[in-house]
Amino acid sequence: MRNELLRTAAVSAVLVATMAVFSAAQAAELRLLTWSGYAPDDVVAQFEAETGIDVEVTFSNNEEMISKLRATRGAGFDLAQPSQDRIEGPQVEFEIYKPIDLSQIDTSLFIPSLLEATKGNTTVDGQVYGVPHVWGTSGLVVDRANAGDVADYGDLCNGSHAGKVSMRLKRPVLIGFAFSMGMDPFAAYSDPAEYEQILNKVAESLIACKADVKAFWEGGDQLISSISTGEVTAAMAWDTGGWKLNNENPDVTFVAPSSGALGWVDSFVLPARGENDEAAYKWINFVMQPEIAAKITGAAGNFTASQGADAFVSDTLKAQFNDSFPQEAIDNINWYPPVPAGLEDLEGRVLDRIRASG
Repeated sequence: MRNELLRTAAVSAVLVATMAVFSAAQAAELRLLTWSGYAPDDVVAQFEAETGIDVEVTFSNNEEMISKLRATRGAGFDLAQPSQDRIEGPQVEFEIYKPIDLSQIDTSLFIPSLLEATKGNTTVDGQVYGVPHVWGTSGLVVDRANAGDVADYGDLCNGSHAGKVSMRLKRPVLIGFAFSMGMDPFAAYSDPAEYEQILNKVAESLIACKADVKAFWEGGDQLISSISTGEVTAAMAWDTGGWKLNNENPDVTFVAPSSGALGWVDSFVLPARGENDEAAYKWINFVMQPEIAAKITGAAGNFTASQGADAFVSDTLKAQFNDSFPQEAIDNINWYPPVPAGLEDLEGRVLDRIRASG
């Protein structure tokens, strides 16, 4: 009997030790699903050195993030970074996130206006699901020496630069062209029938524009190459692409469209079945420190929601930003609101129709 008790105690001790090792291994790893540039090697190395937590980084985009989390019902990652407009809809439809515990976050590190706006846009049933990280815009990248008259999205299709323009067939092109045609797609989010009418009008315009388009770009490197070689003189693209090209050619830069650049905020969210919230909160508080946030701006090219990080950003990038965004252009940014469930499926069908047109 005594031997049996000893054996039972030994087995229990092994199980306890095994569980302790497993828990320690969990605590020592953060599985991060993010965008390229948001977790630079030097930032990851510094975090690992200071916390003892290993970071496993998976680079992705909005569509893939939501697809991955939907397929696993929110498992496989401890922290993800979809845009703030992609949180409410997927949460309502698929329940792939868990609420943020704001008491675990140093909110003093955030620009207050961006933090409050993101909290509001990611609140579902009274609970906050996201806080802001990186923000930026899409609009126009223009070679001002050869296409200086391009000031709005619709100017890409006026025939003046036929065969020299480019755009990407994703939802921003639908939204941008709607604004340039005098419509407000965001105001129609609550009315799917009206939104569909807007998209159909935009689709007609873009189908007619296909003869002017040199190529519908897929990757940023492809677009940058075509502008660098002069094959394309005006395109719809992100601000960072324009600023990167400006470093090589001062005639090329990002231009905020007259109907408004499209503003986005990439956030932090906790996947519903993430296993290491503690490490996730540590990462958020670490990367929002101004000097660390400035390193991410240097890698990604976009500014962050970190309060005071601008002081550590390069003078070149600050000058490029000020050139592209005088105050009136900042005031004119059309910020993406939350995307209601089902709207992206509608947009996908419209984009497929544009692609398939002759």
